[in-house]
Amino acid sequence: MTQPAIPFNRPVIIGNEYAYMAQAVGNGHISGDGEFTRKCNRLLEEEVGAAKALLTTSCTHALEMGALLLDIQPGDEVIVPSFTFVSTVNAFVLRGATPVFCDIRPDTLNLNESILPTLITDRTKAIAPVHYAGVGCEMDAIMEIADTRGIAVVEDNAHGLFGKYKGRQLGTFGCLATQSFHETKNFSCGEGGALLINDRRYADRAEVLREKGTNRSQFFRGEVDKYSWVDVGSSYLPSDALAAFLLAQLEARDRIQERRRLIWQRYFDALGGWASNLGIQLPTVPPYCDQSWHMFYMLTPTPAERDALIALFRQNKILSVFHYLPLHTSTMGRKYGGNIGDCPVTESVSERLLRLPMYYDIFGPEQEYVIETALRYPE
Repeated sequence: MTQPAIPFNRPVIIGNEYAYMAQAVGNGHISGDGEFTRKCNRLLEEEVGAAKALLTTSCTHALEMGALLLDIQPGDEVIVPSFTFVSTVNAFVLRGATPVFCDIRPDTLNLNESILPTLITDRTKAIAPVHYAGVGCEMDAIMEIADTRGIAVVEDNAHGLFGKYKGRQLGTFGCLATQSFHETKNFSCGEGGALLINDRRYADRAEVLREKGTNRSQFFRGEVDKYSWVDVGSSYLPSDALAAFLLAQLEARDRIQERRRLIWQRYFDALGGWASNLGIQLPTVPPYCDQSWHMFYMLTPTPAERDALIALFRQNKILSVFHYLPLHTSTMGRKYGGNIGDCPVTESVSERLLRLPMYYDIFGPEQEYVIETALRYPE
């Protein structure tokens, strides 16, 4: 298949990636928890404000660690938005939990907090809000509902690193939060993630779970004279070579975020009038949310118009893409009781949303070509 002239995403080398990876190899330690892994952990703790941060092999694995830390058991219920990636729900289903699908808001496309009270039962163990496109969920309301009922909150912050809600960093509201460093994210090492721990009660056990259920981390710090199997766990440590790549990107966070802000704002300014005339909805960012500039999407009035726009871009060698399919109507979602009509906003949005190319070096002529192509619709 011929690659489009303008892809949806393109990884970027920002500066020190190769030098740091060579240094990791030179250190003689490219397995997990080396020098660069520890540096990434400290940077996240300091910049985000989490009590503890632990790099993982993926956001999926960070979510699985969260489910283990919360001791999710068969029969427990976990509330998740239907409009999210499957990892958000799989992490809990793997522990035997029953997912309860929540619809999303029509403005920010985040979990609709006003529906939450109707979904909570005496079996509800956790709520997993997703900060879609890096715009914060209504965390004041979500935390009040959860705290009142003694329910844990695990933020899926795969899109939202360094975004804020009412001046507070996303990923610091729930007892746990997860990050993604997949190649489509603002900061990447190809595949990677992190678990942010805001409740220190989980910190020690998280290290054990991440080290195959052993107290190996304590051993290397000299806290025990030998290590052994003390709990369940798995291998969630990324290679230090990947952490080296990631550190270079995180160190350039201000530069990366400013470039992405300019790209997002250019789309918004250039397409605003055209979109309004056609009834196309552009992203909604409440004034009290500082977004992460993760993606730029459009919601067309009808599915047919979305498909026509995607086709127009494809004809001009531009890759624009849709996003999540509703989890509640998927094959697995139906096994857990999901039915068409349960989450009407999710069902509608899924059919009408398309995302424009968004990556560091699209800024300039490539982005202008995307904009010019969009403005030709309808031809």
